[in-house]
Amino acid sequence: MANKEIEIGNRSISNNCVPYFIAEIGINHNGDMNIAKKLIDAANATSWDSVKFQKRVPEHAVPECQKEVMRETPWGSMTYLEYKKRIEFSKGEYDEIDAYCRAKPLDWSASPWDLPSVEFLAAYDLPYIKIASASNSDMDIIKRCCEMRIPIIISCGMSTIKETDNTVNTLEKYGNGDYVILHTNSSYPAKNSDLNLRMIETLRDRYDCLVGYSGHEYDLQPSVVASALGAVVIERHVTLSHELWGTDQRASLEISGMFLLRNRALSVFEAMGDGVKSLSEDELLVRKKLRGD
Repeated sequence: MANKEIEIGNRSISNNCVPYFIAEIGINHNGDMNIAKKLIDAANATSWDSVKFQKRVPEHAVPECQKEVMRETPWGSMTYLEYKKRIEFSKGEYDEIDAYCRAKPLDWSASPWDLPSVEFLAAYDLPYIKIASASNSDMDIIKRCCEMRIPIIISCGMSTIKETDNTVNTLEKYGNGDYVILHTNSSYPAKNSDLNLRMIETLRDRYDCLVGYSGHEYDLQPSVVASALGAVVIERHVTLSHELWGTDQRASLEISGMFLLRNRALSVFEAMGDGVKSLSEDELLVRKKLRGD
């Protein structure tokens, strides 16, 4: 059985806690450190808890059927493999990200898309490791992440419930119980009619573990509702502008959206309360005025 409380950075994550907000920079930086730093600054300024990147060794992560597919990019026509190499940050750049986030301070992590990338990230003192939906059926990656003995946050997009059973069983067998599973629809963008937010409750009941939400929709409201349904982690892609080049930009939050989402989610969380009937001090004053007692 998973622990009902885990520590991520300086936050305790448990059921009925204020959500832990992850700003998924992913590859929206387009290989530009200046864009990455501006998005880190935005996450810090809007009081999000963490930023997250994606780490690949393209030769390992890109499927063979995609490697030689040609793609038009801002840097000219190139194969998909060349494009992935073009936007991948180096060790020196990740060292810069690590130092930049620590100076805020702001949590950071990344999703490894292959085993060499897990080893790469294991060299950093990360507060958690994130497993993307694309890797949630890769048991070798999951097992190696479990060996890191830090909290695991894993999206369960693109998976059937039986496949998610297998993923959770692997986390339980090889990990230390410190994990959060995120309900996710992996379409970019996802239609509201496909989000099925009640799965947050279904996953929590089925696995008796901490559950969050990773959203790829245009709107803010579904992520706010996810908070009301008890999501302990909220992850959203972020961008400086929807007009930037890249497949994830349109389904990402701009900085103003980051500010609005966090404030609305926190407002709803505050309004949900604890479910215990009690009279507030203000209500007691009204009671005395209208009832005389």
